[in-house]
Amino acid sequence: MQHLLPQLSALLPWIYLLAMLPVALSPARLAINHLWWPARLAGYAGFLVVLAALFQALLNERESDRLGLAMATLISLLALVIVEYSRRYLDGEQGQKRYILALLGTLTAVAVVVTTHDVYVLIAAWIISSLCLHQLLTFYRDRPMAQVVAHKKFLASRLADLCLIAATVLLVNASGDSAIAVILDEVAARLQTSGALGWDLQLASVLLVLAVILKSAQLPVHGWLIQVMEAPTPVSALLHAGVVNLGGFVLLRFAPLLSAAPVAHTLLVVVGGLTAVLAGLVMMTRISIKVRLAWSTCAQMGLMLLECGLGLYELVLVHLLAHSLYKAYAFLEAGDTVSRARQQSLQPRSSPAKPKIALVALVVAGAWLALLHGLWSMLLPAHQLPLIALGILTIGLAPWCMRLCGALYSLTTLTLLLGCYLLWHSAAAHILGASPATSALQQYLGVFALLLFLGLYVLQALIMSQPDSVLARRLYPWAFAGFYLDEHFTRLTFRLWPIKNPQPAKPATGESQ
Repeated sequence: MQHLLPQLSALLPWIYLLAMLPVALSPARLAINHLWWPARLAGYAGFLVVLAALFQALLNERESDRLGLAMATLISLLALVIVEYSRRYLDGEQGQKRYILALLGTLTAVAVVVTTHDVYVLIAAWIISSLCLHQLLTFYRDRPMAQVVAHKKFLASRLADLCLIAATVLLVNASGDSAIAVILDEVAARLQTSGALGWDLQLASVLLVLAVILKSAQLPVHGWLIQVMEAPTPVSALLHAGVVNLGGFVLLRFAPLLSAAPVAHTLLVVVGGLTAVLAGLVMMTRISIKVRLAWSTCAQMGLMLLECGLGLYELVLVHLLAHSLYKAYAFLEAGDTVSRARQQSLQPRSSPAKPKIALVALVVAGAWLALLHGLWSMLLPAHQLPLIALGILTIGLAPWCMRLCGALYSLTTLTLLLGCYLLWHSAAAHILGASPATSALQQYLGVFALLLFLGLYVLQALIMSQPDSVLARRLYPWAFAGFYLDEHFTRLTFRLWPIKNPQPAKPATGESQ
């Protein structure tokens, strides 16, 4: 019974992989509806297997990989929903067999990433997931924009893969083993004996962070994530809810290494913080719901990387799970946005809040959160919340005090939200176990992050309260253009590797509609 749980969780990628065989070997005359049955059965079987693993985890407290099990639960749930949605969404489309194979291949690789304990397997599966996803992003082969943007994403991912391979070689050479647990033991041994990682582990951590930055669409290589909107909507849901978030999971896997590497966590805080702020400003200028969601993902991933750099790993896990579920729901129900917008246009609009009200809301939210956190600390002293995380929550929850009707309703909502977060924080701490202690540098970086988000909060409050001001008029063209950061990367990528003119897709022979 002790080894049953690891075997159950390891079955997840095999379920998706075996489902590819009947699809790949199916005769050309087979109706397309029959090709969806292996994928649908794999979706339900994978979810049931993970539920069984969760049930066994409740009975077996000695299981150590709670993080992998939590991510496997998320992946299986997303897989089930996206497969069912894709079947209806692509009804009547050509190339569905190719889509099913690429979808199952992506799910297989992602499931391997979250369940493996070998760094070689993890890196190989992460690379394969990107290659399979490329086939989904280029599903419409006759659309030039889909081909061009996927080409940009392909180049950025291959550059990230080179960083991953180099980091893996350094990690294995330093520890003498490819097991992630052995690598982390080597990190702990070096810190205990000499107090430093050494140049090889320091360089490996920086290369790992650079790879995550490239794969998480951080500035200035973010353009592919924003522009890859020609793919089917369920592909967008899979990309934004599952694949992009793998960077956050990998950083959690190697948290002890990153916490001991000053250059690595400084890079995470600076790049992630600037990306979150700039993407948050650009998102205010967008009208298309899918484009707004894409910029939102860019900003959320920046915030997640910043949290990793600050050592707020419990917050990272809560953020990762919540963001994945929200983005999957937001993309899959994006088609109903137009009808909701029409209904909202018939309702009277509330007057924009004044800057003073925004500042008062920030103060009230901070005071109330501090009071509730003090009460929580007295009742449960073993589950403390870092002050930096409390500051980030204050800035994030302050708009509730500004836009909700009535002070009592606002404070009640804040209380419920903070209570829910504290419960999730405790659950994340149980899943991750003991987190590495934060360094003095991370505390200084936390001050930088708080100042950065305070500046964003004040700037957004000024723009929303006075949309016709000189500040808003001057900032709007820059924000609408994405601060011209993507143009330079686009020119460089197509100068290094020009793309061929995409050809119209030929009708699939023998594939039933």
